[in-house]
Amino acid sequence: MKQHLTEQFTLFASVVKWALYASLVGVLVGVGTTVFLRSLSWATIKFGSLPGTYLYLPLVILISAALVRWLAPDAAGHGTERVIEAVHKKMGKIPLAVIPVKLVATVITLAGWGSAGKEGPAAQIGAGLASACADLLRVDDLDRRKLVICGISAGFATVFGTPVAGALFGVEVLVLGQMFYEVLFPSFVAGIVSYHVAVQLGGVYPHEIAPLIPHFNGWSLLEILLLGVWCGLAALFLIEIMKYGHKVFEEFTFHWSVKALLGGVLLIAIGRFVSPSYLGLGLDTLQNGFRGDPIPFGAFFWKSIATSITLGSGGSGGVVTPIFFVGTSAGNLFAQLFSPHYLAAYSAIGMVAVLAGTANTPIAASVMAIELFGTAIAPYAALACMVSYLIAGYRSIYPSQVLGGQKSASLTVATGMPIGELGSVVLKPHQSSLVGMALKVRIRKKNPNVDSGNRPAEFVNNSDDKDGVI
Repeated sequence: MKQHLTEQFTLFASVVKWALYASLVGVLVGVGTTVFLRSLSWATIKFGSLPGTYLYLPLVILISAALVRWLAPDAAGHGTERVIEAVHKKMGKIPLAVIPVKLVATVITLAGWGSAGKEGPAAQIGAGLASACADLLRVDDLDRRKLVICGISAGFATVFGTPVAGALFGVEVLVLGQMFYEVLFPSFVAGIVSYHVAVQLGGVYPHEIAPLIPHFNGWSLLEILLLGVWCGLAALFLIEIMKYGHKVFEEFTFHWSVKALLGGVLLIAIGRFVSPSYLGLGLDTLQNGFRGDPIPFGAFFWKSIATSITLGSGGSGGVVTPIFFVGTSAGNLFAQLFSPHYLAAYSAIGMVAVLAGTANTPIAASVMAIELFGTAIAPYAALACMVSYLIAGYRSIYPSQVLGGQKSASLTVATGMPIGELGSVVLKPHQSSLVGMALKVRIRKKNPNVDSGNRPAEFVNNSDDKDGVI
């Protein structure tokens, strides 16, 4: 009896401790994120009053890159990536200078029509405040890391008004295939507190238009599965374009300022010769999709290009809002081709499905769909998110995300290391799997004399596990 009392008292004390710690982080992040969002709103209005707004993009990217380079190099790129890296490699230690520099650089980039998002800075600001809070509380490294994860969750929850999805995102995005359950409770507390603090400070989170949901039957199920495949391919395209953009600008031998100016010029070209809709946050395009209006066919392509240029050349901002744009556009295009009556529904599902594929967060993305669009969309969004997550493979928009599990027993890749450092994926299909049977058919066509009882040399048999199917 005494042992049980000790156990329950210890757990109760842990609940109290983390409720207090996470609430403190939630308050700090709620205030910090509100300051960021209001600053962005003010700057966008002021900058929007200037003639030919996006023509200032070379100067905008140059100023943003200079601020980060000179004052806080850890604030470079899209913020969530740097926070994930800090959690895995620095036990959550984040320099305090990152907070103001990231805030100002991102406000300049987004107000000046750079193509980026606002969740990365919110997550990095939240994580930075949590790290500073850990210094004040003098906690150990393990508790610091937990607080920083709470900061990620709170920042994501507050910027989009999705407290539950925000909490799940913070514990799901760190490791592909695993969740940090020991941080789940404080992350929920931090996300919920941060969200309500922002609301009390005047934050407005309008409810999205509830989309018309298709009647669930065999055909609609097939369509949703195909939509998931399409969104997975769109996610893969965005990941590769982002990687390619960073690589191209890194390999340029020019001075960093020339790269920034060149990036701005390329963005002006997109705005002038394609459409200015692909610059900035692109929230109008999201709203059009949710209302059931058709979006131009090439929208997800050009938004991917514009975001890659903005962040690759030195602009500051996140990637989730561009992910939403790409996902909404991809879902909308799928609906235009196959189900014009469900433009709004497939736009909404596409938004969260591409998030699941790019960030490897299918659970957080599915819950976000419910928080934004209502419970009726839940089964469709969950199916599309899971398929997109699988189709995207062992890639991530966050290269510092650690691989913690396999997506298929027939694909072997080393776990426990950042996705950006992974080697090639090895195909080891089982004889009973779809890929295994297709491989055997291909081998027999090449060599009809192969005895069916003999094992082809090209086929790898994992006889101890016959359940793996791609």
